[in-house]
Amino acid sequence: MRSGKSHWLPVIRNYRCYSFPYAAGVRMAHLLDKRLIFVTGKGGVGKSTVAAALGIAAARRGRRTIVAELSYQDRIARAFHGEDSHFTEVEIGDGLWTISIDPQHALQEYLRTQIRVKAMADLLSGSRVFQYFAVATPGMSELVTMGKVWELAQPERRTKGAMRYDLVIVDAPATGHGVAMLTSPRTFAEIARVGPIANQGRAIHETVTNARHTGIVAVALPEEMPVNETLMLGETLERELGMALDRIVVNSLYPERFGPRHHAAMARALETAGTSLERAALRAALSEHARAKGQREQLARLEEATGREPARLPFLFEPELGPDEFDSLAHVLEEESL
Repeated sequence: MRSGKSHWLPVIRNYRCYSFPYAAGVRMAHLLDKRLIFVTGKGGVGKSTVAAALGIAAARRGRRTIVAELSYQDRIARAFHGEDSHFTEVEIGDGLWTISIDPQHALQEYLRTQIRVKAMADLLSGSRVFQYFAVATPGMSELVTMGKVWELAQPERRTKGAMRYDLVIVDAPATGHGVAMLTSPRTFAEIARVGPIANQGRAIHETVTNARHTGIVAVALPEEMPVNETLMLGETLERELGMALDRIVVNSLYPERFGPRHHAAMARALETAGTSLERAALRAALSEHARAKGQREQLARLEEATGREPARLPFLFEPELGPDEFDSLAHVLEEESL
């Protein structure tokens, strides 16, 4: 926790100078009634955890839900002890599926749906040289990934024999890359102007920017840099896409175990502790208290800047998270009434 004046304080004042781009009155029921939710935030804040917890909460409401991971990631399938989810829709619970989307397979599927001559589609999709240059094209990986996300959310799927989902939750890339992915359909539509890429780009952009259809959840740790990125994300989304954050989830919040009197008593006890074990225990307790205090300061800073209280998820003192832990976090989100 940094002390003294921070160069970010003027930024926070700027955020207070206008209405923070935050969708008004979005509760859990309203959020999970959408067809598409993007979960983003600074890298390492627990986006996958929140995406999985939201998926469980939605499935419990009777919504057929799929959680999509991107860029070859399949952490959710492994956490639920599911099968390999690489470009495969895998059931991991009652009413809950997951898939790992990668640009290579997304491009192959796009070619098969756009090129009516099967032999030509197979030729291009099987060409490593074509795939290399296509995926290496700036923004193309994001576009074909968004195309697959959009396809998952369609009431009538383009993939032959695929099931219909009520809700698609996307474990999106970290903040900057996530915004670039969201803007890629519009960018390619503007470049192409006419033709299938332009038409699909416009269709995806209209879906993503439709607040009745799509929601965006930002995840942050109660620390200075993640809070800063969350605030900048809200401003960037409004500027680039005319969108607002639906909810902010603060993850890994330490419990407040001790009050000021307990802290003072432990500090005095540390000065007179007789054994190394006593000193170690007291130092650990004081360290946790300091961390919890710093987290509440950042939480208050986030609330002041946004004018809204974020949802809060506790830090789970577990070496790994599995179905039981995700289920407990889903209950917390439901009780928070996002």
